[in-house]
Amino acid sequence: MAAEPWHLTAASTALRLGAAALFGAVIGFEREVDGHDAGLRTHVLLALGSALFGALSVGAFGQFVLPRNATDLSIDPTRIASYVAAGVGFLGGGAILKRTDRVKGLTTAASLWVAAAVGLSSGLGFWSGSLIASGIAIVVLVADWPLRKLMARVRRARIASGLHEGDEPAGGGV
Repeated sequence: MAAEPWHLTAASTALRLGAAALFGAVIGFEREVDGHDAGLRTHVLLALGSALFGALSVGAFGQFVLPRNATDLSIDPTRIASYVAAGVGFLGGGAILKRTDRVKGLTTAASLWVAAAVGLSSGLGFWSGSLIASGIAIVVLVADWPLRKLMARVRRARIASGLHEGDEPAGGGV
C-alpha cells in the first residue's frame, strides 16, 4: 500500500533539509568570501527554515486531512502556520542593526526564523523535521570559527591573485 502523498518519512525529511542546508552553504560561502554581510550561516539558516516550512506544508498536516463534510464549515490549520512564517520576519527585523561599516544581527534574525519553523514543526508533531533542522542549525552556528578561518584563507588567496569583489576570473564567464 502506497503512503499518503502528505506523508514524509524521516529519511525524506533529512534529505530535504540536508540538501537545503548544503545549497544554502554553497551560496553563503561565496557571499562571505566576497565580504558581504549575509554570509554562510545566514544563508544556511534561511534555506533550512524555508525547507522546514516547506516540509511542514507537505508532511505535517496529514492528520488534518478529512473527508469533506456536507456543511459550509471548513477549517484550515495551515493558515496559522503561514502567519508564523511571515510574522517572525518582523521579530527578526528587530535584531538587524545597520552599523557604519557592517550590518549586524542577520544570523540572529535567521536563527529566530529557523527556531520559529522548529517550534511550529514540534507543535504539529513533525518530530523528524524538528530534530533534523535543530541539529543542522546547531552545527552551522557552532562551526562558525573553523569556517571563518577557511574563508579568510580563501579571501586572502583571491586578493593575492589580484581578483577582487565583482571581478570575473581569467577567461571570463558566461
